[in-house]
Amino acid sequence: MGIERLENIFHPKSIAVVGASERPGAVGRAVMRNLIDAGFQGRLYPVNPKHRSIMGQTAYPSLNHVEGPMDLVVVTTPIETVPEIIDQCRHIEAAGAVVISAGGKETGENGQQVEEQIHQAAADSSLRIIGPNCLGIICTASRLNASFAARMPLVGKLAFISQSGAIGASILDYSVKEHIGFSHFISLESMLDVNFGDIIDFLGTDPSVSSIVMYMESLSHHRGFMSAARAVSRVKPIIVLKAGRTRAGAAAAASHTGAMAGEDAVYDAAFQHAGIVRVKTFEELFDAAEILSRKGRYRGPGLAILTNAGGPGVMAADALADYDAEPVSLSTDTMNQLNALLPEYWSRGNPVDILGDAPVQRYTDATRVLMQAPEVQGLLVMLAPQAMIDATEVARVLAEQLKNTTIPVLTSWLGGIDVEKGRELFNQAGIATFGTPERAVRAFMNLQKHARGIELLQQIPPRLSRRILVDRSRARSAIDAGLATASGMLMETEAKALLDAYGIPLNSTGVATTETEALGLAQGFGYPVVMKIHSRDITHKSDAGGVLLDLRTPESICSGFHTLIDNARKAFPAAHIEGVTVQPMVVPDCELILGAKHDSGFGPVIIFGMGGILAELHQDRAIALPPLNHLLADRLMENTRIDRLLKGYRNRPPANRLLLEEILIRLSQLVTDFPEIAELDINPLAVVDDRAIVLDARVVLKPAPCSAPFHLVVSPYPSQYESSVNIEGVGDLSIRPIRPEDAHLLLRLFETLSPQSIYFRFFSPMKQLSQSMLVRFTQIDYDREIAMVAILESAAEEKMLGAARVILQHNLKDAEFAVLVGDPWQGKGIGAQLLSTCLDIARERRFRSIWGTVLADNKGMLALGRKLGFTIRRGDQPGEFELTLDMSRLPPGTAVSP
Repeated sequence: MGIERLENIFHPKSIAVVGASERPGAVGRAVMRNLIDAGFQGRLYPVNPKHRSIMGQTAYPSLNHVEGPMDLVVVTTPIETVPEIIDQCRHIEAAGAVVISAGGKETGENGQQVEEQIHQAAADSSLRIIGPNCLGIICTASRLNASFAARMPLVGKLAFISQSGAIGASILDYSVKEHIGFSHFISLESMLDVNFGDIIDFLGTDPSVSSIVMYMESLSHHRGFMSAARAVSRVKPIIVLKAGRTRAGAAAAASHTGAMAGEDAVYDAAFQHAGIVRVKTFEELFDAAEILSRKGRYRGPGLAILTNAGGPGVMAADALADYDAEPVSLSTDTMNQLNALLPEYWSRGNPVDILGDAPVQRYTDATRVLMQAPEVQGLLVMLAPQAMIDATEVARVLAEQLKNTTIPVLTSWLGGIDVEKGRELFNQAGIATFGTPERAVRAFMNLQKHARGIELLQQIPPRLSRRILVDRSRARSAIDAGLATASGMLMETEAKALLDAYGIPLNSTGVATTETEALGLAQGFGYPVVMKIHSRDITHKSDAGGVLLDLRTPESICSGFHTLIDNARKAFPAAHIEGVTVQPMVVPDCELILGAKHDSGFGPVIIFGMGGILAELHQDRAIALPPLNHLLADRLMENTRIDRLLKGYRNRPPANRLLLEEILIRLSQLVTDFPEIAELDINPLAVVDDRAIVLDARVVLKPAPCSAPFHLVVSPYPSQYESSVNIEGVGDLSIRPIRPEDAHLLLRLFETLSPQSIYFRFFSPMKQLSQSMLVRFTQIDYDREIAMVAILESAAEEKMLGAARVILQHNLKDAEFAVLVGDPWQGKGIGAQLLSTCLDIARERRFRSIWGTVLADNKGMLALGRKLGFTIRRGDQPGEFELTLDMSRLPPGTAVSP
């Protein structure tokens, strides 16, 4: 249903309160009082059949007696009455309902049934529901307080989303004391309808919101959440406290991978992928809100520390060291300026200790120098109370001096009653203040964490050296055969066959059912060899004494065969033993584990880390969400300790990193293509010189919960839209969706454009595409944007001849189009082919309308618009035309002809 109705909910012109009351202590009374205090008299419609008037407002017996349409309905009646009320909301064409009523699914099966009835009552309507069991909503821009919170927060640019009314109320109370302002307060609770993704989408478009802070207990609509968060986090920081950090279900997992990929670790990976900063504690969430709501934006890691005592300076430096950081080195010029202003015995370094007797002037002089130093990108000012210092006066003067800062400034006035007034002055001035140096440093590092996360999102992956080719039909046969078994477990040889279909390098392996067959395999491979038990019922072979290494003679093969069988029967009497496997002995430089696990919410996740029989003990692993490219695969490896060894350590040469990245990409493609893969375990992947070889593998299969690619939370490259076309005078072109690796091709396309073509496309003169624009145009969310390119592959190297895109707007229904074709290839039908392909996909996805602005001089684009059926009218600006295509007029299955 999109987010259009949320605008009505948060900026209502009319509000009905069902369950309104004047009874002391009643929720309906608190909501009415808050709305009246906010100035909504005359726009309020209290609903309560027992009263004719409530708080001076005419009361109505039911919503059916209220004249619609209504922007917002607040429901405070018992939960069992809510389904009928929601049905009434439909009849008065209400835009949204905030259901404060408790007693839903949090109470058990009966509550779950009531929520299902509420959902059914709202079905087939555009009504949006927040709640139930929520505290309500607040929007300071519209002065809306549709909640039973005790007070209205200060106006600010920080939006807070909470899944706990108690946490939300605490934040609101704390914010008043700390002078933290909010643009929105939104209590979601059960999320029967409106969820985190909807709200992030809505807040992302609101210019009154600069940052988003969330308290989260659970998540629904994971794909929508990831799509919204990835879009918004690039422009607005998102901070989350995710409670319930458990590893439920990991003990029952059927492989090393399952045991290692606990639920909380998957959330960490998802948040990192979306550019969200995760905090671990309530205190840290408060501190994140503190720093995000204050003056100055993150400019870099160069933190200067100014203090009047050595101890706090050391504490701050130690806190930085916990993040593998240190205070910025001060330049010679900065040092000379400080030397001229400070006493002889100042610390002559960073932290800048200006001594315990520092008066106001010494603080302001040092602050001025540090603020002007180009190497200083953040400033922490600390004060330890001394008898000869007026802590309040220092704070008062500094608050005035720092009011126009453009870098993050943090303060820490250490102590209690002697510094309380100083902290209050900083809060009033909008300067972040913290009780300890450690908290101040942590807040700054969270700013850095967000900035670096966005920086990673903005990186351009390297160009692919070759296409990743796979054999999907052979993989499908292996998976279908595995699903036909009772356990759905692929044994080692079956799992390796599946991996081989996707080009993952393997150690040759044979199966022997007798010692004679084992001996033949060993002699064929050449000594030494490894033998392992072969059984679908034994997951961890080492636990059953089922692995024998470095077998070098025929005698060891024969005796080893019987040893493996005997050990397995003793350890697992009920297991069906199918023989042993034999493979060449490989002595690795190091052992890795690669794998995948299906998470119930986030779908498949990829695991990489230190492998071998001690993999779970070391717990050195990182997790990422597919699909992967070279950049994401490299980042996944960098998040492990074993990566230091892979980069080369002492006398060990570096591993073949490109090969490891390619193996990860191939594994990612495998789980992207086949949602039936519940768990996949490659342990170990042996790194030997510049090779990487799978020594053992196991796969667990289950019937797919949905078809590919809808089991993923990050939309993969939509290969189904690839096609070929022959353009007269140009040749055979590949028409396909754009890839992140296409940035260099797009740059070269831009170089073929004349100034006029650039102006027609971008409405302003440009000499080059910036890094951020390249990222924006190539790293797209395939769920929200359609971007097709025309690639000439017959040349010595690939050339991009043109591109067209259709970009969903914030209501997720309407979209804007744009077309770009290089000057040498204009007028040949390439733009028509690209745009018509985009329109066909938009029709398939049920977009409502497509529009675009075209300059009057762009005759070619206007002609193409007419040809494709766009309605053309003069735009609001002189020299512009608006082109609009009503997609609802195109019957299903209708193609847009180029």
